[in-house]
Order: sequence, then structure tokens, then C-alpha cells
Amino acid sequence: MYKFISWNVNGLRAVCGKGFADIFTDLDADFFCLQETKLQAGQIDLEFLGYKSYWNYADKKGYSGTAVFTKHDPVSVTYGLGIDEHDHEGHNHGEEGHNHDHEGHNHEAHDHSHEGHNHDAHKHEAKAEAHNHDAHAHEGHDHDHGHAHGVNPDEIILAPHKAKAAGVASMEIQPKSFRQVIKASGEVQAAQGNESTIVANVAGVVSFQRSVTEGMQVGKGATIMTISASKLQDGDPAERARIAYEAAKADFDRASRLVESQIVSQKEFNAIKEKYENARIAYEALSKNQTKGGVTVSAPMGGYIKNLLVKEGDYVSVGQPLATVTQNNRLFLRADVSERYYKYLNGITSANFKTPYDNQVYELEALNGKLLSYGKSAGSFYVPVTFSFDNKGDIIPGSFVEIYLLSKQMDDAIVLPIEALTEEQGLYFIYIQKCEESYRKQEVKLGASNGKEVQILSGVHPGDKVVVKGAYHVKLASASNALPAHSHEH
Repeated sequence: MYKFISWNVNGLRAVCGKGFADIFTDLDADFFCLQETKLQAGQIDLEFLGYKSYWNYADKKGYSGTAVFTKHDPVSVTYGLGIDEHDHEGHNHGEEGHNHDHEGHNHEAHDHSHEGHNHDAHKHEAKAEAHNHDAHAHEGHDHDHGHAHGVNPDEIILAPHKAKAAGVASMEIQPKSFRQVIKASGEVQAAQGNESTIVANVAGVVSFQRSVTEGMQVGKGATIMTISASKLQDGDPAERARIAYEAAKADFDRASRLVESQIVSQKEFNAIKEKYENARIAYEALSKNQTKGGVTVSAPMGGYIKNLLVKEGDYVSVGQPLATVTQNNRLFLRADVSERYYKYLNGITSANFKTPYDNQVYELEALNGKLLSYGKSAGSFYVPVTFSFDNKGDIIPGSFVEIYLLSKQMDDAIVLPIEALTEEQGLYFIYIQKCEESYRKQEVKLGASNGKEVQILSGVHPGDKVVVKGAYHVKLASASNALPAHSHEH
């Protein structure tokens, strides 16, 4: 893709005093074309690193003029139109109502003086109404652009040897099978019911009896860590629970005897009984995992340590998350797709994804993958698309991945390489080769894409020979063909 800038500066020297150089650098165009420079040779010294410049000055001082700055070597350069009454105006002839808006017909360095077509470099002498070209002996105006008067204006002429030199290649279009690919980013997530977060049921200090790391496998009931409150000011919660339980049990036993004698009312007895049951449950919960080192924390299910949220010596409070255990056998794949692809999502059937840690590409079709849902997120520019799949490998939940969504296969689709397209103001064009040196520009309507190829919905038919490489060079030839046929190939 090349970047073109065209600017009517209405006096280049004045613009240079208002930050032109900075603007030029920021725009970073491949081709920068100026009109109405309104200066003569030697009146300005303006060069930019990496650019070649070509200037065309009007004979009249302070009037018209063009300049072209380019990063790319031109195939040829021609100054003027070959029409004497206009070639002295530099750019814009308006004295007799002729407004010729030629932007940058200013290509490689033939140094043409504008005094009677006296070409120093080629010794052209005007003799008796005929151009006698001393150096080239051209008869009948040999035109470089090959676009003579009377030829179809929609026809683009590009000589075969120039097309070959520019790498232009064409291909006859035939329908074929095609599958759209939409690239997105996303995340591997644990499936619902396949993950559990362990929280602290007592306050205290964390300690590990053995090395525990993220990603390690654990069995159901395996001890992960211990929480001890023995050195805390409030003491061991398990011991406090035991004392509270024993006291509540003694009150309950006494009230059980007194309620039969109606010394204690039934209402009072029920309250004492409730207090006892709560104390018993609390004590049994703590004492079950109680060891000399404190209260043990165990894995609620077999799986893998996904997240370890505490470290040795950390103080934790009741309810604080300690670790996450995942079974890691069934996973979710969530893709965040740009909303511009929304109309294509109903055709999505599967996906591939690539992990950052091993750069391996996984295919959901080989992992019993299933499309679960897609829908629009409120307030978001992205549409979530979710799959489930079997984890037959070592895929880690929580990994951010590159995702390639796959649509259902389309048969008999007209498909072109993306490099066959050129864009102009949001419209897309191709170039159809009519014969060995003739091409035609054709607008096309695009459909789905897989990143390398794009479906063509209209504008091209099976059997058409389309330029698939070097389309930009054909586009440049199209601009050259638009010039009146008077330039000479040197």
C-alpha cells in the first residue's frame, strides 16, 4: 500500500514559514505532490532525507508551478503536456479559460527549458514545423505511454516488457472451495463446574509442609497448606471452639434435666439447645482438620493448582481466597471478535488457536470442540464467541491465545488474492487483462476473507484473466495513459 499526498500550497515559501517541513515529515507519504508553488528555480532550497524531488516552474514569476517528492524511483519522467501554449504555465493555465489540473506530471530528470522547446539534454531543434530529434530520430511521435488519440479511454496500455520488469502477473479465475477465517484474540477458561476456589475457614498464618507450585497436580483431599493461629494474640481458633463447645454442652445437659421439672421453660431450653448445636458444628469443622501445626487446607477435588494466591508466612482472615484448583479436562475458548464481523458469525463452525507458551496451533475439531454461543456485549465493540473442548494436552486455563475462527465451507466461490486489489476512497478495484498489453480497471464488491484471499461477490466472472501480482504498477500505467499522447521515450 502506497501513500499519496496532493496539496495546493498556494505559495510554497509562505507555507515553509508555517511548519511545512514538520507536516511533511509527520505525513510520511510515498509520493508528496505540490501545486501552486509560485516560485522560480533557485528561490528555495528544500530537500528531505530519503526523497527525490522534481520541480516544474512557470515562466511567469510568482505564478503556478508544481513539485513532486518521491521515495520511489520513477519509471520515466516527463515535463509538460507537449502542448506549447500550456507548457509555460507550470501547472494551471487560466488566462483564456483553460483550467488544466494536472497533478505532478513531473517524473525523472529531463531538464527541459521552456523557451521554444529547446531541450538541452537531447538537442531538439524546431525546424519548419517538424520536430527533428537529433539524438533519437523519432518519426511520427513515438509515444512512451502508447495511448494514441482515438483509443478507448478506459483501456490501460502497458507494454509486455515493462509488465514483466514490474513483476505483473495475471491468472484466469475459476470457482473453488473457500472457507473464511476471522482472526481474533481471546482466552482459555475453565469450564463451569471444573474449577473451585479454596478459602480460609480460620484466621492465621500460612505454612506449607511441602513445595506447592502453580500447575502441579493434586488429588482430592490432598493437603495444600496449613493455617496456624497458635502465636496470634487471640489464640488458636480451634482451641477456642473446643472451649465454647464444652461450655455449651454443659449448659445443654443441665437444661435437659431442668426442663423436665419445668424449672427451665421450653423457650429457654430451645435457645440453649440452639447455642449448643452451633458450637458443636463449629468445633467439629475446625477439629476435623486440626493438627499440631494448625488447621489443614485440602483440595476439594482432583486437578491442578491453577492459582496460588498466598505464600509462606502470610496472615489470612476468614473467607480469604487461598488457591484455585481446576480439573482441566473440559475447557472454554472465548474469542473477542470485532463487531464488523458480526454478520459472518452465524457461519462460524469451529476454530483453531495458538498458545503463547509453546506456539502450538490446536484444532478444536480434533478436541471435540463445540460452539456454545455468540452474542453482542453491551457497551463493547467486540462480540464474544465461546466454544467448549476437551483438554487432551497440557492447555492451561487463563492463557491468552490467538484465535482463528473458521466458517463453513463455500463451494464455487470466486476468490482472489488480497494483493490483486487496489483501494480508492473506500472502493475496491481489480485489473482485468484483455490482451497482451491491454488492461481494464474494474470495481468489485468484496465478501468474506481468510487473511490471504478474499471472496468476490460481483465485478468479475469465471474465465476473466485478472492481475494478481503487480496491480499497483498497472494502476500507475493507468495514470500515465491519462496524459495526452505527446511525450517521448528517452
